[in-house]
Amino acid sequence: MAFSSGMGYILAERGQVDWLNLVLFLAGGFCITVSANIINQIIERDSDKLMNRTSSRPLPVGTISLNQAILASVIFLALGIFILGYFSTLNALILSLISLFLYSFVYTPLKKISPISVFIGAFPGAFPPMIGWLAVTGEYGWEPGVLFAIQFFWQFPHFWAIAWVLDDEYKKAGIKMLPTQEGRNKRTATIIMMYTLCLLPLGFLPYMFDMSGITSAYIALACGTLFFLQTVYLWKECTIKSALMLMFGSFLYLPVVQIAFVLDKF
Repeated sequence: MAFSSGMGYILAERGQVDWLNLVLFLAGGFCITVSANIINQIIERDSDKLMNRTSSRPLPVGTISLNQAILASVIFLALGIFILGYFSTLNALILSLISLFLYSFVYTPLKKISPISVFIGAFPGAFPPMIGWLAVTGEYGWEPGVLFAIQFFWQFPHFWAIAWVLDDEYKKAGIKMLPTQEGRNKRTATIIMMYTLCLLPLGFLPYMFDMSGITSAYIALACGTLFFLQTVYLWKECTIKSALMLMFGSFLYLPVVQIAFVLDKF
């Protein structure tokens, strides 16, 4: 999250990047992200005990107490608010707090109720590059909207690939993440393909809005095509192995594309 917000910050700078202010902005955003993650682990402390991937977290193990976790979350939140309030813009701070609220108090509880949680969670997950843009300009517009859209649609194949791999674990904890009740099947894979396909035209928008150059647009198109082909492979195989490949593909897609946008700006 901090990485993508930094990409948004650099893209918004029209002249020389203020690197000191960027580091301070990232520190503030990182603190708020830490606070949100702690709140998530507080809410899910009982569920985390039931899954192998989360059973060793501090709260389930008892490394720290619930009160200590709450205190840590409050301290990081206060630090984040202070840093962003002093070194950033009001709009960036407000959107950061909205992101924390949606992630911690809407998305997290919804995970046990409905797969719509992924849609809700995609909003705070896509806010960071927009927050980075707002930290420089303080103003909303098409450009931060473009950065938001790319990261928004990227999250669906990303999270659903993870959910496919960990579906058995999630079922133990009563977490509903995959978009269909049937779970790991071609219908789910088709939905993942549809969202991934949206990334192909979106990759050209930074060039069209004069945020970056044409080279990065072609890089985004190439990465998006490879990403989409991985979803086709998932649809064909419907296996955990193919979902794992898609998951690692999602880890590569976003940083590669965002770095390309930044480098092509200069």
